[in-house]
Amino acid sequence: MNEEDSAPPPRFTFRQRILLNLITWTCSGVIRLIVPTLRLAMSFEEEKLPQGIKTHPLVVSFWHNCIFPSVYIFRNLGIRVMASESFDGEWIGRIIRKFGFVKISGSSSRGGVRGLMGMRRDVEQGWTVAFTIDGPRGPRYVVKPGPILLASSTGIPMVVFHIALENPWILKTWDRCMVPKPFSRALLRVSNQIFVPPDADREKYLAELQTRLEQVRDFAEANVGKVGSEEFPTVKF
Repeated sequence: MNEEDSAPPPRFTFRQRILLNLITWTCSGVIRLIVPTLRLAMSFEEEKLPQGIKTHPLVVSFWHNCIFPSVYIFRNLGIRVMASESFDGEWIGRIIRKFGFVKISGSSSRGGVRGLMGMRRDVEQGWTVAFTIDGPRGPRYVVKPGPILLASSTGIPMVVFHIALENPWILKTWDRCMVPKPFSRALLRVSNQIFVPPDADREKYLAELQTRLEQVRDFAEANVGKVGSEEFPTVKF
């Protein structure tokens, strides 16, 4: 454990520092206990993407309520994730670092330009970057333009995904965060690549990003009950 994981920044109160440690260790432990038990299947719109998603830079987007299973499924890949410097952003950042992600400080409401600059630097160095696209505080299931700006300025394609869970626990948070039940089914649906030209019509691609995220969500949720079948065989992860 490094110093960054062991000591929260001094801007937080004593109570918040206690809560940060409690949330970080509890959530990290629960993720490590539950997610490996899932019966997971993966479904890709694009045949070549299953290998490329781990070896090539991508600009990835997913809904905030998929964080719980995502941090384990995509662990130890060095994926860069933008998170705010708020209390919520801090505990999210501390958790994802334990699974091999790299937090880039910034959000749609604060530090966004600095965060995008950091993401651009990393994606140009070959790293995949990811956006919890309706975060940090919603509205739920409404996209923001960060991935479009990054993809159009770098030429790196966008990809979206959704993880549907079989009868998950739903937390009473703004994003209705999903927590999987042990040994339940999960279906990861990944879109094809979306290339954004430098002179892209922002509103057009914002609408397309919204549509693609809704499509992978609807597909995954409609088919998660078929996980384990010949059509959706389970995989090791």
